[in-house]
Amino acid sequence: MQISVYNNAGQEITKIEVADSVFGVKPNEALVHQALVRQLANSRQGTADTKTRREVSGSSRKLYRQKHTGMARAGNRRSPLRRGGGIIFGPHPRSYRQAMPKKMRRLAIRNILSAKVAGEELKVIDSFGLEEPKTKQMAQILQALGIGSSALLVTADIDTTVVKSARNIATMKTLPANMLNIVDIMSYDILLMTVDAVRRVESMFGEVEAVAGAQTC
Repeated sequence: MQISVYNNAGQEITKIEVADSVFGVKPNEALVHQALVRQLANSRQGTADTKTRREVSGSSRKLYRQKHTGMARAGNRRSPLRRGGGIIFGPHPRSYRQAMPKKMRRLAIRNILSAKVAGEELKVIDSFGLEEPKTKQMAQILQALGIGSSALLVTADIDTTVVKSARNIATMKTLPANMLNIVDIMSYDILLMTVDAVRRVESMFGEVEAVAGAQTC
């Protein structure tokens, strides 16, 4: 599979051959959904906590006698039916963590990358060519590439110049290739990668060819 490569002026300068095992995988929506739910669940802190009737402060003394008051029977003021009482079935600290085999996680990444290619939402740039952090220059590059919506900028390694140039643009986010994940890729309309980032992704996710047969499951 070939993908066009653009310069920072928005001009197509060449085409590169990319691995079909990474960017041409048959879609598996169920797998991508499972990986997405897993990542979102694992990001939850699980620290929400409420007090039950035995944990709230207050006397355990019966409020008034059982009979002959003309009112409903009542126990102590900790009852969930009373203001300041305990919470019924409220949340308590727990782990939301979900496990997922490494092969499935890698295949999910390949699936979503392939979907970006199929939907023409992947753009490859040879280099951003920024000598110093300049938000204005980054905005001009994105405009030249025809990116008017949100975009995820992926570099081979952490590039502080690119990070600082894009951090003041609300609809942009930068990531090094080794931190690619399902949530970030799906949260942005366009995936903008450098050529070096593409090669890094291929080396990380395209090495296990045996998994390719599982994509039809």
